[in-house]
Amino acid sequence: MSADRSADRSADRAARRTRRRRLALLAAGAAAASLTLSACGDGASGGSAQTRFVQGKNGIDTVKPADRQDAPHLSGETTRGEKLDLADYRGKIIIVNVWGSWCDPCIAEAPNFAKVARETKSKGVQFIGINTRDAEKAQAVGFEDDHKVPYPSLYDPTGGRQILRFPKGSLNPQAIPSTIAIDRHGKIAARSLGPLTEDELREMVDPLIAEK
Repeated sequence: MSADRSADRSADRAARRTRRRRLALLAAGAAAASLTLSACGDGASGGSAQTRFVQGKNGIDTVKPADRQDAPHLSGETTRGEKLDLADYRGKIIIVNVWGSWCDPCIAEAPNFAKVARETKSKGVQFIGINTRDAEKAQAVGFEDDHKVPYPSLYDPTGGRQILRFPKGSLNPQAIPSTIAIDRHGKIAARSLGPLTEDELREMVDPLIAEK
């Protein structure tokens, strides 16, 4: 009898573990589905009274320094299998771009990001990507090689692991592509939903370089 009870307890534990794994997968799927609604589009600028952002004519949402929220702690493995932690770039301006190799607007804006990233690195600007919904890292690496992307990207195939770390009510990513600008103090300063031209990207970066 005791052996039977032990077997039953083991079966119960296994069933609970299976349920937890299914719930985790469902959560990740829901996150990816929420991005699918606006995938490869401009997205709709949103926010709340807590966000206190101002939308410019160029579609870039900005926040005054006093009203900015803390950026999330992003860390993990890159598309090339290396470790990346945003904390390593403390004191720098960080530009986070959410992209996928399958996304036509991402392809269109890639040369702009590569150029501006190279030209602003000496001014204390660090670009970082979040690659999402590429089933294989090889797809992302091929994109980076083709467009000579000079900065690393976190690999986030479900679209939920990194993106959902952005706080509610903040200027968070809501489309693919999305771009988030983080100031030198680790605060979310600006956001764009949709692809950016070189001039638009500079309009997002240059004011943060000028800040003291």
